[in-house]
Amino acid sequence: MQTPCLADAWPTIRALIERGQRSSLYCALATVGADGMPTVTPIGTVFARADQTAFFFDRYTSTLAANLAHNDQVCLMAVDSGKGFWFRSLLRGRFHQPPGVRLYGTIGPLRPATAAELQLVQARVKGSRWLKGTRLLWSSFTHVRDIQFTAFRPVAYPVMMEGLWETARNP
Repeated sequence: MQTPCLADAWPTIRALIERGQRSSLYCALATVGADGMPTVTPIGTVFARADQTAFFFDRYTSTLAANLAHNDQVCLMAVDSGKGFWFRSLLRGRFHQPPGVRLYGTIGPLRPATAAELQLVQARVKGSRWLKGTRLLWSSFTHVRDIQFTAFRPVAYPVMMEGLWETARNP
């Protein structure tokens, strides 16, 4: 499978990050600690920008913060785990959109969130903000970290996605 460069694939990747968070409620963020031990952190507040970067709200990630102090490299994985997506794909024997992606890059330092970033996270949880758990978990975000992506690798099931990345970026 030949994959396009990150810039060419970015619109497809960006949509996949959104689909992944909508279906799974999070993306997986992998880092490595000073002891060489990998850690995967679920992050439900990843927002991809148009320029091959993203940001996420960092509130409950003490291990992630410790790992980043040692090594700022990261792998973010987003997977569309929607039952309808998978049922349709398995029924047809072909994915109509990429099922997942791994993105590689570096994470920047913790910084205060902008008003626009705060509006994005509030819009994401708007439908459930009346729930106690939503208020407890997602009502007091203040800081974000930026991610600069440099490379990607599709989650691949070759027998069901021949040429998919080439056609997905040129709808």
